[in-house]
Amino acid sequence: MFFHFILMVVFLMTFLHNNHVSSCDVNCADKPVFTPSRLVVKYGDPTSATCVACQGVCHDKLSGLEKSVGDVTENGTMLYWTVGKLTDWDPSPMCYYNTDSGDQCCTTLPVIVYQPPENVSISFVNHSGPMFENSQYTLQCIVENVAPVGNLVVTFYRGQTELSRQKSSSKPQDKPVTDTFTLNVNISKEDNGAQYWCEAKLELGPEGPQPPPVVTSENITATVHYASRCYNRTLSLQSEELIHNHMNAEGSNKHVPGPPDRRQTLQLKYTQTCTASQSNR
Repeated sequence: MFFHFILMVVFLMTFLHNNHVSSCDVNCADKPVFTPSRLVVKYGDPTSATCVACQGVCHDKLSGLEKSVGDVTENGTMLYWTVGKLTDWDPSPMCYYNTDSGDQCCTTLPVIVYQPPENVSISFVNHSGPMFENSQYTLQCIVENVAPVGNLVVTFYRGQTELSRQKSSSKPQDKPVTDTFTLNVNISKEDNGAQYWCEAKLELGPEGPQPPPVVTSENITATVHYASRCYNRTLSLQSEELIHNHMNAEGSNKHVPGPPDRRQTLQLKYTQTCTASQSNR
């Protein structure tokens, strides 16, 4: 009989708890106040907060702090929440007290639990080896096991030049996820030897760590095949000057052929044209 009574008490307490959560008034005049008002905690780290249930009207009322993890100690209307190692992705404790009308006045503490990326990598999508000028390629930056993804910002770089800054478009989640970012780039011969990389940053606001957590990828170096370009040259030369075969070709391979030829003339103008084809470095 006593055992059945205990079960009834447990059931009633559970019912009252669920009822107080569902009827909680967050807009009451003298609502509970958390200090700090927002927490940003790295997964696995300790954390704590203090709640003053009310400023004066609830001293003879029931007050408390609902939590999914950690310990609570009370001193009148002052409640202390402490966690030795935070391993819950959505802890958000709620501080409350009962009002004269039988409702609960409450405040929930926003808690952001974060995890920096485990790895960040960059590559060209569906491509390896040399590239060709005047072609478009897609850079891909993969950020692995990061939380919360809604606070993730990825930046693409060419050397030290910022190419693009992107926020995650994935559905916000509390737990770690892997996200992929892409950027189309038009390749020219000036990109030959350029280094591309990406950076993943968690922007967690002023309550978060400063500077924000940042993880960068390794560099990938672009090898670009491009066509040689030739130019005509007209030279004005004095007598006894050496005339060289001034063929000027810009490309992956350069060649200046021919030995010097001595001419006995006061002045000579000439134009020499060269022909070049696709080459590579």
